[in-house]
Amino acid sequence: MGGTGLLGGHAAIHLREHGFEVSLASRSAPQAPILREFPFFTLDYIQDGPDVAMLEGFDALLFCAGHDIRHIDRDSPADKQWHQNNTVAIPRFFAAARDAGIRRAVMLGSFYPQAAPALIDTNPYVLSRHLSDEGVRALSSPTFEVMSVNAPFMIGHVPGLPNAMFEAYTRYAQGRMPGVPVFGPKGGTHFMSTRSLSEALHQALINGVPGKAYLVGDENIRFADLFGLFFEAVGNPQEVPELDQEHPLLPDSALFTGRGNYLCYEADDSLGYRRNDVRAAVAELVQHYL
Repeated sequence: MGGTGLLGGHAAIHLREHGFEVSLASRSAPQAPILREFPFFTLDYIQDGPDVAMLEGFDALLFCAGHDIRHIDRDSPADKQWHQNNTVAIPRFFAAARDAGIRRAVMLGSFYPQAAPALIDTNPYVLSRHLSDEGVRALSSPTFEVMSVNAPFMIGHVPGLPNAMFEAYTRYAQGRMPGVPVFGPKGGTHFMSTRSLSEALHQALINGVPGKAYLVGDENIRFADLFGLFFEAVGNPQEVPELDQEHPLLPDSALFTGRGNYLCYEADDSLGYRRNDVRAAVAELVQHYL
C-alpha cells in the first residue's frame, strides 16, 4: 500500500530485485515508468470498509501510506483529518488485511513519536502517527505478525518519479534561484536514504520481531549541512551558513520541533541496513535531476 510514492516505490523495486513477487496498491496509478511494470490495483485505505477480497491471496503487507501536511484539505480542520485518516483508518486497514488472511505486515511510520515523544501531547499530526502505530501493533498475534518501522527525513529518488522538493534543492544549489540567499535554517534533524530504508523494510518483513516499533535512521545532520551536500553534488561546493530565519525551501511549518532545535538520536539498526549513505543518496538524486 502506498507503492506508487517515493518510499513505497523504492521499497517495491528493492524487494523485486531480491526475489519477492510484488504488487502495488494506491489511490492513484503509478507515474514512474519503472513502477508501471508492477501489477497494480486501485485501493483507498481511508475509505470505510476496504475490500477484503482484494487483499486475499497475499502473504505479506508493506504499508507505506499515511496522511501528512501534503494531503491536507484546507476546507476542514487538519487535526480531524489526521485523526480520521491516520488514527482510525490505518489500524482499520490492517484489521482488514488480517481478516483477508495476510500473515505478516509492516507499517512504515514516522520517527516523531519515538524520537520526540513530547510532541505527542502538543502536535495533532504526531499524536495521530503515535496512535496509528500503537493501533496496528496491538493487532499483532501468532497468526498476524505486525511491526512498525519509523523513519526520519528521507533522501532519495525513484527513476522517473517527480519530486518537486528535491528538484528545487538541485536548482537552488546550481544558483538558479537568485532570489533565495545561500543559507540553512538554524537546527537539524535525523536523515536516512531511501536505499537504507528499503533494506530496513526488507529485513522487517522477513526477520522483524512482531509487535516491535523500530526507530530507524542514519545520520544527524544540520539543515545547513544538508544544503551543503546539494551544493557539493552539483559541482558548486561552498560553505552554507546557518541562520536563525525561515528558509523558503524548508519552511518552519515543516519543522515540527521548531526552527533552532536539533532532533538527534541514535538509530536502531538491529534490522541490518547500510549506514552513512546520505551523501551518496544526495549525489544520485542530483544526477537524476541534472
